[in-house]
Amino acid sequence: MKLSTLAARLGFVALCSAMLPGASDKLTMDPDNPTCPAAPNWSDKKKMKLTPIEINGDKILLAEGIVDRGLPERMEKALKDNPDVVEIWLRSPGGDARAGNATGRIIRQKDRFLITRIPAGWTCFSACNFVFMGGRARIVEPGGYFMVHMFTMTNSRDAIAYSVEQGTDTTIELIGDIEQQSALLASEDNDFLIRMGVSRDLLTEVMYRQKAVKTDEGEDKSTRRCLSQDEAIKYNVANVLG
Repeated sequence: MKLSTLAARLGFVALCSAMLPGASDKLTMDPDNPTCPAAPNWSDKKKMKLTPIEINGDKILLAEGIVDRGLPERMEKALKDNPDVVEIWLRSPGGDARAGNATGRIIRQKDRFLITRIPAGWTCFSACNFVFMGGRARIVEPGGYFMVHMFTMTNSRDAIAYSVEQGTDTTIELIGDIEQQSALLASEDNDFLIRMGVSRDLLTEVMYRQKAVKTDEGEDKSTRRCLSQDEAIKYNVANVLG
């Protein structure tokens, strides 16, 4: 695909994403995690639903909901059944960490140029991060949130509190996510980031940060972090400007 054609299409699709639920809503930020919205728009679906839609002749795959153990197989099938999909749009509260990793690898291994996108107003958290990183081109739109765990600081209460609101099955799934994420070896995450072309500094400077960071307002003791546009580019999480 020519770069000029790609740029023109990405610009049009970005305009279309502004019509999605939550894209234009004014969000209240979380006082405990000030880089992130207080009520993230990450879908309440109990397992990730994959929905192909068409926008101006381009096939988009909406990926919404919890990253469950069956997602890698469903993603493989969805991409096989829809060979004309060019983008995957993500919103998710996380889920099964290893399934997220496996799904990201499936997206990357496809012999076509797949783009992953977090549209404005949507949030991709935890295991969803690894699904997103599978895209060869990755876009976090302004107003979209790539939200990560602060592994060394979280005591899991915020994630569990959210999951309790969603019901027992979701609680079990997300507690499993926290346990699995904590159990993942740094070398495994490191290997995944290298393969996806993401800076390993994302782990050491953000996700596995050992100490609270001093800011002008005091100590940042967040248990979640949402990357700014500059940070997303700095760490090569996003490699195309939104």
